[in-house]
Amino acid sequence: MTKQASNYFWLQIGRLLFFSSLFLGCNTNDVDTKTNLVFRYNEHKNIGSLDPAFAKDNADISAINQLFNGLVQMDSLMNVVPAIASSWEISENAKTYTFDLRKDVYFHTHSLFGTNQTRSVTANDFAYSFDRLKDPKLASPGGWVLQNVESYTALDAQRFQITLKSPFPAFLGLLTMKYCSVVPKEIVEHYGANFRSNPIGTGPYKFKRWEENIKLIFRKNNRYFETNSKGERLPYLEAVSITFLADKQSEFLQFVQGNIDYITGLDASYKDDILCADGVLKQSYATSVKMLRAPYLNTEYLGFYMDSEVPEYQSELIRQALNYGFDRAKMMKYLRNGIGIPAIGGFIPKGLPGHNENVGYDYQPEKAKQLLETYRNESGNPQPEITLTTISNYLSFSEFIQRELQSIGLTIRIEVMPPSSLKSAKSNGKVDLFRASWVADYPDAQNYLSLFYSGNFAPNGPNYTHFKDAQFDLWYEQAMLETDLIKRIDLYQKMDALVIKKAPVVVLFYDEVVRFTAFDVVGLGINPTNLLELKNVQKN
Repeated sequence: MTKQASNYFWLQIGRLLFFSSLFLGCNTNDVDTKTNLVFRYNEHKNIGSLDPAFAKDNADISAINQLFNGLVQMDSLMNVVPAIASSWEISENAKTYTFDLRKDVYFHTHSLFGTNQTRSVTANDFAYSFDRLKDPKLASPGGWVLQNVESYTALDAQRFQITLKSPFPAFLGLLTMKYCSVVPKEIVEHYGANFRSNPIGTGPYKFKRWEENIKLIFRKNNRYFETNSKGERLPYLEAVSITFLADKQSEFLQFVQGNIDYITGLDASYKDDILCADGVLKQSYATSVKMLRAPYLNTEYLGFYMDSEVPEYQSELIRQALNYGFDRAKMMKYLRNGIGIPAIGGFIPKGLPGHNENVGYDYQPEKAKQLLETYRNESGNPQPEITLTTISNYLSFSEFIQRELQSIGLTIRIEVMPPSSLKSAKSNGKVDLFRASWVADYPDAQNYLSLFYSGNFAPNGPNYTHFKDAQFDLWYEQAMLETDLIKRIDLYQKMDALVIKKAPVVVLFYDEVVRFTAFDVVGLGINPTNLLELKNVQKN
């Protein structure tokens, strides 16, 4: 080891990342003084891939967001703003988008780039990235994002043009999804499938090390193109350290002990420790923890696999009885300390145009009993029974629903799976009733309704229930073409009402973003999709 100061500095950073990510702790003053250089957080399940073409759940998206950029991005108010594209023009017929790219965006360093070990991003890189997203051999779950794209081309090195089959007002929002991030052809083709664990992007942080299920480390990208309001280059931090404790109570203890800087969401294991019954931060944490709370474009639900061969799951009567048979308001009060909104409307969450509070299911136990009795008489099955598959963090919700439904005569068995196993099972039709959630990728109700379009069957799209209805598909395709906002919202509400009536899902609640951070964390902010944005974060 040399004695140069820079080497010594990075050696200490490496030691800090290693020990903090293993939660072993360290009491030396040297490490303590450098914790302000590293943002530490935990994921409850292993990240599946660092390839943006597979950025389909929150854990993956949060990590990938630190490594990659697209043409555009969302700000904290869900407005589409520039990223690698400095500006764009939209044709009069609203079908052609022409993007002017920045000239100062560089890929993270890699020996395959040659002498300079990097190169600037060009329009051809976006053409390649889009080709890859559409490639059936890759089978990206994000290929549907480009389903309304007629063509795209690099007009020259700095101009990229996309032409749609038909106008779609939410298209720029679609482009903010991490699926649409730019990747370098020479690196991707070198690693092939292993690009998932050898990512090279343009983001504020660059990949350093990944020991799956143990730790993931990113380091500062010193050539990142974005700056703060003073023109100073972002990001502020030197590194990001991610750990993978599956147990949320253990995560909370690590947070309280100062070993991680941030937790998000509310779990039964610690909700009463940190929050009062009315959702206010307890006084004992007032000087050590900051709480951020805001509406969250997230619908929590149970999904039925509509292609199941089991009669109970095929029955609309059973599905509707389950929807009527439990008290959502009571569930939110006792299991979430009032954080979140009981879902007595449709699948589209409150806050998005298209939400309708009058189409959902309220608590009607007698009606649920009548539906079950009708099912028994029609089917000849005196004791209907279903199995709900969930993860341990949502076991309390499942048990609440189980108890409520038992009182009306419907037996629900609960099966608990690890998050990664449930993720795979629901994608491949291996579970008949599963707990799930959908966080908006962009602020348009079409994003939620895409879960029920027959052209989006999982695993190649977000339709995990395999719901299929000709009328729904017709309205969905009409909405994709409709430029009049009022008419489009009317179609959204019709689709939402149809889905709720057919009941391929049981909508539980519309969530709220809750973030708890250490007092020394500055600039984290909050947004309606709970996207983790670390480029503006500092630690005092």
